[in-house]
Amino acid sequence: MRPKRATWSRLRPRRRIERMALFGPARPPGLLVRLLRRLVDPRFYLKAVMGVGLLGLILVPSIADLVNMATKTAESDQGECRILNVVDGDTLTLMCAASGLGRARILGYDTPEKYAPKCSGEFFKAERASWALRTLIQRADRIEISHQGADQYGRALIVLTLDGLDVARAMIRAGHARTYGGGLRGSWC
Repeated sequence: MRPKRATWSRLRPRRRIERMALFGPARPPGLLVRLLRRLVDPRFYLKAVMGVGLLGLILVPSIADLVNMATKTAESDQGECRILNVVDGDTLTLMCAASGLGRARILGYDTPEKYAPKCSGEFFKAERASWALRTLIQRADRIEISHQGADQYGRALIVLTLDGLDVARAMIRAGHARTYGGGLRGSWC
């Protein structure tokens, strides 16, 4: 038998022509590749920052307010009240037996504005003031509210006393507020 003669077609390796995707591998990427792609993508970090912001600015304060509402009652000249929410460092949402649900402004001090800040520094100071007020309420054993009328926005004006200590003095002493008796507010920026 005569040996087969080498031909050009036999020397060259045969390639199987497969249908491959134009811009990607033929098979889906593995777990490690997907994880690395996600870590390199800047959208991942944007979503992470937004998630942390959502958690820190909305969920955590809401949970803290729910705990205060469920565990703390306040004695008032209008009957028993519950503090439902700390709106900002000097405004609360109250539910009183006589007057029902409404917002209340604590007299004697002013804190930075949380919902209409003039700069980012004012917003962060307002967050700190809100948390300081929440903490004071949560640590108090006895809460007393004295109603002093209403302001031009329809909020009740109150004097809040925690364990015999005026909240206005505590907030000013801690540096979260400044003395305020009405009129023009100073800038927090």
